[in-house]
Amino acid sequence: MGRVEGKVALVTGAGRGQGRSHAVRLAEEGASVIAFDICAPVASVSYDMATRDDLAETCELVRAAGGSTYSAEVDVRDFDLLARELALGVDVLGGLDIVVANAGIASYAPGHEITEAAWQEMIDINLTGTWHTVKAAVPHLVAAGRGGSIVLTSSAAGLQGTPNLAHYVAAKHGVTGLTRTFANELAPHWIRVNSVNPTQVDTPMIMNDEIFRMFRPDLESPGRDDIVDVSIATNALPVPWVEPRDVSNAVLFLASDEARYITGVALPVDAGILAKV
Repeated sequence: MGRVEGKVALVTGAGRGQGRSHAVRLAEEGASVIAFDICAPVASVSYDMATRDDLAETCELVRAAGGSTYSAEVDVRDFDLLARELALGVDVLGGLDIVVANAGIASYAPGHEITEAAWQEMIDINLTGTWHTVKAAVPHLVAAGRGGSIVLTSSAAGLQGTPNLAHYVAAKHGVTGLTRTFANELAPHWIRVNSVNPTQVDTPMIMNDEIFRMFRPDLESPGRDDIVDVSIATNALPVPWVEPRDVSNAVLFLASDEARYITGVALPVDAGILAKV
C-alpha cells in the first residue's frame, strides 16, 4: 500500500511547479487529487501563470500515477467559488483527508517601492487565499470524523526577513501564524496542521527574467546560469536551489501517518538557508 493509500487530497496552485509536483507525488502513494489553479494572469506578476492546459496536464499525470482527479479553475481569493468547487470535488471523489494550500505568487521590489496593488494582490493570494483554503476544507475534515492533515506552503521567507520581498515575507510570516493557530484549534479533531518552508525552488516563480535581473543587476540580460553562484551563496549546502520533488517528499511525509504526531511545525526544505551564517 502507498503511504496515503485511499486518501483524497486537495492541492491548490496545482497547474504546474510545486503544486503539480505535490499532486503527482501524492497520487504515486495512493491518493486521489482535487486540483485547483487560477489558470489566469495576475497583474502584479511578471512571469506567465499556469493555464488550463497546464492544469489538464497535471490531471493527466495524476491519473497516470494511479489517482483519480477532480479539477477546476479556482481563484483562492474567491471564497464562495473555492468552497463550492471543493464541495463538488469531495462529492465526486468521496471525501477529503489531505489539504495542501499551495497557491501563491511572487514579485520583487524594495519594500518602499512596492505598489499598493502589488502589496494587496500578494496578501490576498498568499495569505488570505491560504486562509480561505483552510476555511473551506475544515468543515469537510471535521464532518468525516477521521482526522486529516493540512500542509500550508510557506517559505524560508516565512521565517526570516528577505530583501526585496517585504510583501511576500509579510504574507508568509502570516502563513506561519495560521499554521500555529490552526494546529491548536484543530488538534481536538485529530487534524494536524504544518507548513513546508523551502528555499528557492526550480519553478517558473524563480526562473524568470525579473529574478534574474534582481540577482544580477550587473548584467544586461542575465539568465538562469548567471544566478547559480549567487544562489549557492545563500544556502549552507552547495546547491543553488531545490527541486519541486524535494518539497513534495516533505509534503507527503507530513500528510502521511508517519507524521501522525507532528503538528504546528514549520518544516524547512531549505538547503540550510536558515542556518547560514
